[in-house]
Amino acid sequence: MLAPNLTRGPFGLNYSWSDGRKDLLAGLTVAAISLPQGMAYALIAGVDPRFGLYSAIVVTAVASIFGSSSHLINGPTSAISLVVFSALAFFEPDQRIEAYEAMFLLGVMVGVIQIFIAVFKLGDLTRYISESVILGFMGGAALLLAIGQVANLLGINDKGTGHQHVLYRLWLTLMKGDPFNTQAIAISATTITVALLLRRLVRRYRLPQMDMLAALVFVASLAFLFGWTQPDVTGKTIVAIAGTVPASLPLPHIPEINFAWIPELSSSALAIAFLGLLEALAIAKSIANHTGQKLDYNRQCLAEGIANLVGGFFRCLPGSGSLSRSAINFQAGAATRTSGIVTALAVAIALLVMAPLTRYIPKAALAGLLVLTAIRLIDVPRLRYVFRASNYDAWLVLITFFAAIFIGIEFSILVGVGLSILLFIPRAAKLKTAELIVSPERVVRERLSSDPPCSSMIVFDLEGELFFGAAPELDHTLDELRRRAIQQGTRFIVLRLKRMRNPDVVCLERIEHFLKDAEKNGITVLLAGVRPDFLQAITRLRFQEWYTPDHIFPEEGEDDDSDSATLKAVRYAYQLLGEDNKCDHCRHSEPAENREVNLYYLV
Repeated sequence: MLAPNLTRGPFGLNYSWSDGRKDLLAGLTVAAISLPQGMAYALIAGVDPRFGLYSAIVVTAVASIFGSSSHLINGPTSAISLVVFSALAFFEPDQRIEAYEAMFLLGVMVGVIQIFIAVFKLGDLTRYISESVILGFMGGAALLLAIGQVANLLGINDKGTGHQHVLYRLWLTLMKGDPFNTQAIAISATTITVALLLRRLVRRYRLPQMDMLAALVFVASLAFLFGWTQPDVTGKTIVAIAGTVPASLPLPHIPEINFAWIPELSSSALAIAFLGLLEALAIAKSIANHTGQKLDYNRQCLAEGIANLVGGFFRCLPGSGSLSRSAINFQAGAATRTSGIVTALAVAIALLVMAPLTRYIPKAALAGLLVLTAIRLIDVPRLRYVFRASNYDAWLVLITFFAAIFIGIEFSILVGVGLSILLFIPRAAKLKTAELIVSPERVVRERLSSDPPCSSMIVFDLEGELFFGAAPELDHTLDELRRRAIQQGTRFIVLRLKRMRNPDVVCLERIEHFLKDAEKNGITVLLAGVRPDFLQAITRLRFQEWYTPDHIFPEEGEDDDSDSATLKAVRYAYQLLGEDNKCDHCRHSEPAENREVNLYYLV
């Protein structure tokens, strides 16, 4: 028996009526944005507007059903549409039908690639996208989103072409464009003002978060009453409107397979697949940083692939996670993925029933909401924290941000990830080293500058990643240890390797050479705190055939005695030294018979 406030929701039993109300309001709010955006993005791709609307139904619904993020809304996006436009550029202008069929085939190819990525669990690699890269991506995308709405805010037409830079097109629009439309400016300003006031009321009185939808309906009604959205005898309106929505639903369709198209589409399909995943997962991860939701990255990759694959068979424009619609969905209070299904159903109903009414939505009102959304996408407190915390992260934010503006939003994440890898490798290759010493109090601790040197034994701690990037620094450290031991006649070196991780063949070979050279020079090297992966590696390399197993002291666990391997190695070295130990430092320690006990570890 279920509790009265719970029902059997589509994603489990713990779905309350409160969740349903939130998802309904958020879904309807997003649907109001999805209609004009679907049409606009289809036009960016150079295809019929109805294919963008079909994508806002099919791709949105399928991705919401199979996805992981509770707030990510999929569908047509500007970045994907730009790549689709480039992919179809090899068709002549009069080959519209062929171009449409190629686009459907492209969607299927994109879906197959994304499903392949999910099946082989490559989506987990996206966990290593730095939050600083995402902050830069969001900031750049927010600015581009706002810039893209300037013309609609002012009620004028965009100038320039898609091949020109966005800032140059903005300059052309403002400096050499049409006169500003005062009615459109009034609509956009009123929309932003009403939305801000309603958001304040919603937060103060804990009302349903339908402030954006209410603001849109209110302003659209005012514009209609003033006659600004009603066409005159010539069919023109005072302010630009969203346009006529076709009253039709997507039907199953098998794309035409022309093998001559596949080589032309392959590179674009690969680019869209990876760009779409990075775009969707970056947005989902950014929202999850606010909500605390744990994401299943491979599941989300699979959902993206299934959505595009199914969309290809329903004449859809390839899609991905939408920055603006996902942000609106989150800000409107969505509770679960059901909001995406509500959005898809609302768009479908609007196509069939509300087409005559939706055409009266002013573009300036939608632009006002989108600009407000863009402002809210910039996490100022988080940015302030990042800039105070680390210069490394601050540079990642700035470079990713400027890459989005000057190179392109579709490549900014790739630039940020590539740069973060380039900056991380030198940091990962940095080895931390510290010389340890046995103090007169029988404590193994880090050597201070005031401590006298020990000529009988060198105890050295290494920390870092044992990969090829660290090989030069590892070489330098080991060479210095060998040179010092030979110079001062030291017979024993204890290397503490407890914090050396992920050994690869290059560093293993360097250590092998060091051990053999030390043996030739009469120096005994003891390896303390050896981790299981290192021990397995040297076993496979048959170190035991020439290196005494008694000189290896494995890591012993994570309990209170986890550092006892180092103490055992030091005791063993003292045993081998015996009464031959002539070190002045060791003479100030306790008598030899006590050296095997009462050792303590302190770093």
